Amino acid sequence: MERRLSAILAADVVGYSRLVGNDEIGTLSALKAHRTELIEESVARHLGRIFKLTGDGILVEFPSIVSALTCAREIQSGMRLRNVGAAADHRLDFRIGINLGDILVEDGDIFGDGVNVATRIEGVARPGGIAISGTVRDHVGNRTDATFEDAGDMTLKNIERPVRVFHVVETPLAIRAASETSTTGNKQSSIAVLPFDNMSGDPEQEYFSDGITEDIITDLSKLAGLRVIARNSVFTYKNKAVDVQEVSRRFDVAAVLEGSVRKAGARVRITAQLIDGRDGSHLWAERYDRDLTDIFEIQDEIARKIVEQLKVRLMPHEKGTLVQKPTTDLVAYDLYLQGRKSLHMRTHQSLRMARFLFSQAVEHDPLFARAFAGIADCDVYLRSWHGEDVLVATILGVCGYALHLDESLAEAHTAQGYALFFAGRPDEAAVAFERALAIDPDSHEVCLAVARFSFARGAYERAEELFRRSVTLHPDDFRSPNLLRKALSALGRTAEAKAVAHIIVDRAGTKLDEDKNNPAPLQVGACGLAALGVSDRAREWIERALALDPDDHNTKFNAACTYALLGESDKAAQFLSDYLRPLGSDESDWCRLDPDLATLRDHPVHAKILVAAPQE
Repeated sequence: MERRLSAILAADVVGYSRLVGNDEIGTLSALKAHRTELIEESVARHLGRIFKLTGDGILVEFPSIVSALTCAREIQSGMRLRNVGAAADHRLDFRIGINLGDILVEDGDIFGDGVNVATRIEGVARPGGIAISGTVRDHVGNRTDATFEDAGDMTLKNIERPVRVFHVVETPLAIRAASETSTTGNKQSSIAVLPFDNMSGDPEQEYFSDGITEDIITDLSKLAGLRVIARNSVFTYKNKAVDVQEVSRRFDVAAVLEGSVRKAGARVRITAQLIDGRDGSHLWAERYDRDLTDIFEIQDEIARKIVEQLKVRLMPHEKGTLVQKPTTDLVAYDLYLQGRKSLHMRTHQSLRMARFLFSQAVEHDPLFARAFAGIADCDVYLRSWHGEDVLVATILGVCGYALHLDESLAEAHTAQGYALFFAGRPDEAAVAFERALAIDPDSHEVCLAVARFSFARGAYERAEELFRRSVTLHPDDFRSPNLLRKALSALGRTAEAKAVAHIIVDRAGTKLDEDKNNPAPLQVGACGLAALGVSDRAREWIERALALDPDDHNTKFNAACTYALLGESDKAAQFLSDYLRPLGSDESDWCRLDPDLATLRDHPVHAKILVAAPQE
């Protein structure tokens, strides 16, 4: 049984028995919809974990008090909108209580005074309101714009001592502003582009339909007046039946674009339809039967229709061609799309394949900036993740040329930042990373890169902020939560780090269900399990990862972290030594700061290997 400090949110429905008595089926149906479409989405977005459902009630653990309070306010704001126009005898209102306290964890369930106080505080909350304990109020401080009303000390049922209670007060002005933002301002110019279906009848052509989707997202994201949901978030819907209105609610967007691609020889057929997220009606639909040479003109026409339908105000420099041709060579473009699909996989073999394909692309078009940036990306990962002997000068030369051709490529600035850091030029690296972040703040890869750089320099708070953003931007990724856990541990926020460890294990487990022979989720999931103290399962996962690919560079590092967390110092030190031997000082810096390896600080092997490597 584990004991820890956690933020607990308790919620239930006001007058639930009466509502069920009036309309059992309607009430149960409405409650299920509110849970799945509003509450569960909000909880996930703020890194919470639902650990108990009790009829009309719900108990949630959060890694931080601010996350719990923000989620609670979001839920109540959403319910106010959902209840507009509802008859009094069918209206569902929640009471929410939040407490910070000691909890006990056993077999995934949570008990203890921290939970008991939260449920009792929820009982004194106002209908549609939020009540918090004095402990929560003290910890929140000025980190939120919420207003609090002191209700004084209250004697709560089965709680030995009186508890100071505060009500969260939402002013009419704040409620109106939130409603206007949700219904008009923010949603009016916002869109989610779902993965286009591959209709070619050949699974091998999947890269092409994915590539078209990504390019449309990239082009739309450059428009200042349009909010576009990031690629990694929308690709969670790939190959799934989709309820467009549910997508709209989840991402809080006005419209959803979906479509299909059929490529056959020198011809391409693209269908696209823009759907109103509020009622599911079609705003616009078109089918393009064109020569493949017209692919960029088609993308430009789709972008223009979206701008027109969503009434996006274009900046003066955006009023020309919305989609710039990245290349005039279609063979180069096709090779680039294949390479990008391999790059996303991030395995040693897929990175080698991606680099080969990008290199083939630039042979066809020596002015193809994106392909050069792809080569630089591959070299960065091959060097830092897989220990390949890639010269820093080579990476700097390739990404420098990519930026000479197109200064707006965030991925090229990111690769440049990594290379400058490898070269021992951290101040220049910081400039490159911040430039990448300014260009594409919603890129999972860019946020992850800047966060890793920040962590390696000991800037843990900046790292935590960006790792947290990465976790949200890529809902399937198990690596970014693992890095967030490390940052939280380095900041001494142990309870939050353990809460995030559950996310690591959940996401890694989901990925393993899809591919049981993939060592990546096994090695990262093992770290999460070890952090949670689930020792036997952690050993099983890391041993399986090592058996699948004993030479994999990342597996060695995560094995070192796992065994260090499990207290097996000699074994951890040996894996760390094997991992660091071919690498430079940048990775040594990371390992010196990684809290997972803290127990090895006095180990002789660790002390010997963690010396600054010579710069290239």
